[in-house]
This record gives sequence, C-alpha cells and structure tokens, in this order.
Amino acid sequence: MVKIEWDIKLGFKDVLIRPKRSQLRSRKDVNLDRTYKFLHSGKTWTGVPIVAANMDTTGTFEMARAFAKEKCMVAIHKHYTLKEWDNFIVEEEKNNNSDIFKYIAISSGTSERDYNKISTILTTHKQLQFICLDIANGYSEHFAQYVKKVRTAFPQHIIMAGNVVTQEMTEQLLISGADIVKVG
Repeated sequence: MVKIEWDIKLGFKDVLIRPKRSQLRSRKDVNLDRTYKFLHSGKTWTGVPIVAANMDTTGTFEMARAFAKEKCMVAIHKHYTLKEWDNFIVEEEKNNNSDIFKYIAISSGTSERDYNKISTILTTHKQLQFICLDIANGYSEHFAQYVKKVRTAFPQHIIMAGNVVTQEMTEQLLISGADIVKVG
C-alpha cells in the first residue's frame, strides 16, 4: 500500500546557501578539490565534486575534455558507439591526456544491451574506472538488482547510481553496491 506523507517537504527553491565570513582575499584562492574514499571499490579520488549529467547534450567527450581541465567529472552519455569510445580513448592517449580518464564515467541503463556495451568498453579500456548507472526513476527492485549485477562484474570500479531522492532508496543503492548515489 502506498504511504502518503503529510509533513512539509523542501525543494531546491526553498534552500538558501548562506555565505559566511572567510579569511580568503580573493575567489582565486578558493580550493574546491576534495578527496573521497569509496565504500565498495576501496579507491580514492581527488577532484571537484561536480558531475555533468549523462544527457546527450552535456555528457559528451568535448565536455569531458573541458571539465577534466578543472578536475570535474562528466558522466558520458550512453549513445556513443563502441567505435567512438575506441577513437576517443586512442586520441586522448596519443595526445598524452590520460588524466582525463580520472574524470569520466561510462553510462548505462538497465537493458541487457547496455550491460553488454559497458562490459565490452570496460574490458577493452581498463583505464576507465567510473560507471554511471542511470534511470529516470531509481525506485525499482530491478534497478537495485542491476546495481548488484554490475558491482559483481566490476568490483574494482567506482559505481554511481540513481536517480533517487529518499533516504531509504539511497541506502538500498549503497547496500546494492553503489559508491555514489545520484540525487535528482
């Protein structure tokens, strides 16, 4: 049975980020780098915790090149072909730009075709460490099971999964093997 919650909920428009006094003299002195150690993969990552969404207009190789310069991540959209991935990776390595691979995630939905595609790419290109599992509504047992399947197949990779907004589903995705939960 569906549970209706009557208490007040806040949205993005209800949140105010209030600045506080700072010892910094200039905006250029701000350092946004953060280091994270991930629950399941055990890996650490240092960068700016901003991720461009895996939409076909923002999750592009071009965006990854720009974001990586700022140590920000891009979840690459799932519509690139295997050949386009191969070409991108060869080009970046040829240009001595291997650091870019620290800031990109390969995206997947939950279809068998998506799973086979990321499996092929991740097996071929070991330098890719991030996986973005993304569906519009992460509130299904199927999605939690898919996260488990991907975690089992790629135990050393950093998995982000979503989209969810509740504590309960965030916890379920973490239990299922996600290192990062996408909220939205």
